[in-house]
Amino acid sequence: MKLLVFQHVECEHPGVLRSYLANDGVAWDAVQLDQGDPIPRLEEYDALWVMGGPMDVWDVQQHPWLVAEKQAIRIWVKELKRPYLGLCLGHQLLADALGGTCGPARPPEIGILEVSLTEEASVDPVFSNLPKSQKCLQWHSVEVAQPPDGAVVLAKSDSCRVQAMRVGERAWSAQYHVELESDTISNWGSIPAYAQALEDTLGPGALDKLNRDAADNMSEFVEVSRTLYDNFMKIAKTTI
Repeated sequence: MKLLVFQHVECEHPGVLRSYLANDGVAWDAVQLDQGDPIPRLEEYDALWVMGGPMDVWDVQQHPWLVAEKQAIRIWVKELKRPYLGLCLGHQLLADALGGTCGPARPPEIGILEVSLTEEASVDPVFSNLPKSQKCLQWHSVEVAQPPDGAVVLAKSDSCRVQAMRVGERAWSAQYHVELESDTISNWGSIPAYAQALEDTLGPGALDKLNRDAADNMSEFVEVSRTLYDNFMKIAKTTI
């Protein structure tokens, strides 16, 4: 298997998922779009992961590479029909690229918060054996307002009705983060836009509190990430 990863800022990489890839001997290539890396030939890859980032899906003037990225996502999901996993911005880009809409989250979701699986998740091959209610890291001020046609909503929260979705048979995405490692929050807190959103939402000293809350729940985060990874890769391997 050969995995392609779209990244939008250096510190938002696959995180703990990298250790699972290493253990399984899966080769993967990271394309750092914000640094001008070109998108390679999609046909050479078996699965695509799209990570988070501080930009919004509509920031195409400031980040013109978003146009090519959305086109690549459309080709990947609609034409190649190969396995896709999007997290945070990658979730929003999937919706936007396939005809859904995104808009401001009111209020923003930032912190260790709870999401609940929908009834549809119980029969989904990737989400079916995940906890029906789980805590996770949220750090977003934009959300999927309208999923693409044919999308199935797999998770929701009180503030956001599209926390996870499946589009077609092989594209999954989640607004929340499953890739957490022990240093993830500190690394992301060094990004000015993230730090500002954190303090605007949770107040001064929020970074330290968020780190403590994450540490208290890290074992659950790892269990969820491992299960989701295993389920996704099981699907991906059947399409090679």
